[in-house]
Amino acid sequence: MELDVIDVDMELDAMTDAIDALVAAGPSAYCDGASIMKLQRQSARLESFVTEATAEFDQWGEWANDGARTSAAWVCTRAHVPMKDARRRVARGRALRHMPLCAKAFSDGTIGAAHVDALVSLRRPRTEETLTRDEGVLVEQATSMPFQDFIRALSYWEQLADPDGTEEKAQAQRDRRDAYVVQSIDGMYLGKMTLDPIAGEIVAAEHNRIEREFFEADWAEAKERLGYEPSSADLSRSPAQRRADALVEMAVRSRSAPADGRRPAPLFSVFVGYETLHGRICELANGTVVSPGCLVRWLDGADIEPAVFTPSGRVEVSATARFFTRATRRAIELRDRECTHSYCDEPLDRCQCDHIEPASQGGPTTQENGRLLCAFHNRLRNGRPPPGD
Repeated sequence: MELDVIDVDMELDAMTDAIDALVAAGPSAYCDGASIMKLQRQSARLESFVTEATAEFDQWGEWANDGARTSAAWVCTRAHVPMKDARRRVARGRALRHMPLCAKAFSDGTIGAAHVDALVSLRRPRTEETLTRDEGVLVEQATSMPFQDFIRALSYWEQLADPDGTEEKAQAQRDRRDAYVVQSIDGMYLGKMTLDPIAGEIVAAEHNRIEREFFEADWAEAKERLGYEPSSADLSRSPAQRRADALVEMAVRSRSAPADGRRPAPLFSVFVGYETLHGRICELANGTVVSPGCLVRWLDGADIEPAVFTPSGRVEVSATARFFTRATRRAIELRDRECTHSYCDEPLDRCQCDHIEPASQGGPTTQENGRLLCAFHNRLRNGRPPPGD
């Protein structure tokens, strides 16, 4: 037993020496893409090992010798980490005992702690059997898909594996809705809001639109004032100040809206034939997955937009699309749904339609020759430096 303790100490000392060598070399020695990928993978492997070791520590109960009520409380106190992080690591380690394929991928460094936590969150009595069956498929998706697409895929899997639980979860989200604005003792107003995905999208979309409007105005003012392209530091308002001003502007515009003004209505796109060809779709325009039951209460006030996906991949959209003047652009948005650059996930409402074959070279303005690019990557593609944002 004494030999085992010495060997453990030697291994930990060797790991410490290796990390010391990395630190001594300096981060600039590892700032290339290949090194970053290796560091990310080894970081995940180390986190996997620490998680499993913490789970063993939890199981054997040494932490109780110091009077701690739980292993998470012991780790929180001794390692000076937030209690929620300590609890998450213990819970993750416990769950991984029942998810061998996930644990293996985590140990290999092909998925990270965020992937594991997302997968672990799916495990409950009503999904346990189905998760055991589909674990390999979900882990493969975790290793091959962008993270946000992976989370979206998990949401759809959860809807199919536990439809009742999904609707109960959605209703619980709506039941937690809350908002308040209160005046502090020094006259400042403080607030907080909690909204379900659909109501939150209505508020956030308008708030972001006005904030962007203010940014463009600030940029134009600074450019005129300075006589050259400004940087973000030259603008008259900080991002936080513009967000606050946008919220006030929302209230002002609401109060001064004309009598015939139209209330915000969510836009639902109905994909005909898409599920058969590509998979299930039930989400807001910003990509947030919502349960089918969430749509019911909004149908009287929502705009419904039919979209037919043909076997060739072409999208045929009705001519009544809201907020868009051309069906071709809407078809491209429904198909791409975000910036198509491989290192970007800017949502469609922040993107521009770009010709794959430039119009100046005879490229047609059709959905087959169109794609979504955010302003940054559109300028980058055309060789124009973007302004700082």
